[in-house]
Amino acid sequence: MSGLMPDYRAHLLHTKVAEPQAKLWWTLLGLVAMVGVYIPLALFFNQAISELTRYRPGFQGELMAGDTPLAMYVLLASFGLISASVFIVVKFVHKRSALTVFGPMILAVPQFFSVLRAMVVLGLLILVLPPYGFGSDLVPNLALGLWALLLPISLVAVFVQISAEEIFFRGYLQQQLGARFRSPLVWMVLPSVLFAVGHYQPAEAGENAVMIVVWAGLFGMLMADLTARSGSIGPAIAVHFVNNVTALLITALPDSLGGLSLFHTPFGMTDTQALREWLPVDFAMMIVSWLAARLALRR
Repeated sequence: MSGLMPDYRAHLLHTKVAEPQAKLWWTLLGLVAMVGVYIPLALFFNQAISELTRYRPGFQGELMAGDTPLAMYVLLASFGLISASVFIVVKFVHKRSALTVFGPMILAVPQFFSVLRAMVVLGLLILVLPPYGFGSDLVPNLALGLWALLLPISLVAVFVQISAEEIFFRGYLQQQLGARFRSPLVWMVLPSVLFAVGHYQPAEAGENAVMIVVWAGLFGMLMADLTARSGSIGPAIAVHFVNNVTALLITALPDSLGGLSLFHTPFGMTDTQALREWLPVDFAMMIVSWLAARLALRR
């Protein structure tokens, strides 16, 4: 039976730094402290947005839809508040280096680039496969010149967003729970459930809201699996980064966070049937990306 179980021995490298404060109350204290840090940061950030709105009428509407580059930059940058909160709590409550949430940096950095290369190769292979399409032609969004000009900033903004989610869910939470509990049913499933719940958008996604939550939950567990196999969140960051670059910067939904994309899909979040038909492909791509990341880690 042991041969059928995933090899999670490297997970100890990720959780070891949390062992001195592995008791559950330390994790709860850390989460409460993060909320205490996040709230004033968010209030300050929102005040800055309010000032911007004075000079740009209608900006709140842009933020709600994420349909302009500036709105997208603000939305993606706001995730940095999560990272800042985690770093501050890890440093001053748990009394360890903020960078330890990544796992051993000597592993995280090379693993990130190794998996990133695999994701890029996978993307290029998909480009040369027979086109499956979205049911009709893609709709141009940003002009190619403007998109290319904004691309460096856009990549940084997406990285800020995805790294915040990985730092909190696969970094802090998985690290703390993994140091306390050996069962993946705790350190893999619980953070993934929370990650999935954060993607529940019934007003926007309608009947597809539950399916999107399932997608996010499975994605969270696969990223937790990569973290446990590798001993760092480097691989999960790489997969998440390429996934969101594709979904936000290359081909995005026109009515949901599409302000930075080169193209829009011919259907929107509210097009229930069209989106539902595309979701199985999204699930398949997630599994293929996970497998490609595992192959990259074995090399």
